[in-house]
Amino acid sequence: MDVEGEAARILAELRAQADPVRAEGEKRYLKSGLVHIGVPVPALRKVALPAVKSRPAREELVALAGTLWDVTEQGRPVHEARMAAIEVLVKRAALLEPRDVGLAERLIRDSASWVYVDQLAEKVVGALVVRHPDLAKVLDAWVADPYMWVRRTAVLALLAGVRTGDPDLDRIDRYGDALRGEREFFIRKALGWVLRELSKKDPEWVAAWVEPRVDALSGVTLREALRHLPPEAATRLKPAPRKGPRPKPAR
Repeated sequence: MDVEGEAARILAELRAQADPVRAEGEKRYLKSGLVHIGVPVPALRKVALPAVKSRPAREELVALAGTLWDVTEQGRPVHEARMAAIEVLVKRAALLEPRDVGLAERLIRDSASWVYVDQLAEKVVGALVVRHPDLAKVLDAWVADPYMWVRRTAVLALLAGVRTGDPDLDRIDRYGDALRGEREFFIRKALGWVLRELSKKDPEWVAAWVEPRVDALSGVTLREALRHLPPEAATRLKPAPRKGPRPKPAR
């Protein structure tokens, strides 16, 4: 693969589809400081994925992803180039090796939005952990990391095992207890998502885990966890409505 040539082709084809109106709307929605071209994800995939249609070498895949990720324009990263980097990694995640968790960590630490982190968490990091279970020790460090997006990654990486029918119940239990008092919305939501997906296959485990923690879980975590439980269990675990008037917010 001509890595530089493929990266240039992808960028040129993305720019040919530029939509300034869409770009501005997307920047506002994502509260982004990156350069946006204004290309929707399906069109972006159609441009990016031919680069890895044939089975590239692992080194070529990593180099292409890194090249796309590091593209800048007017001194700022380019949103669509970063999305293309993620798409090619996800498409050929089976080529990645345990050492590539370092690349994933670099991209995650260089991110500041769920739009990049969530795909990397489940379909790159999570996929690596499923294939190489010893890598889960990395998640044990990440779940206590000061950077919120790294903590979110540690949780969402567990989704890969849930979806393949081999959930890491020990880590879901431990991470849930470690993060149930978390103040960050994106962590609360991530924990809820993992419990929600697990409940589709093992509702008894989720109900048993939630029950003694109902009062300790955030509203968003609890709502997601109960979403697919059998009605009887969901009703039983739903917290009672607050009595009396809600306190007025401080001015």
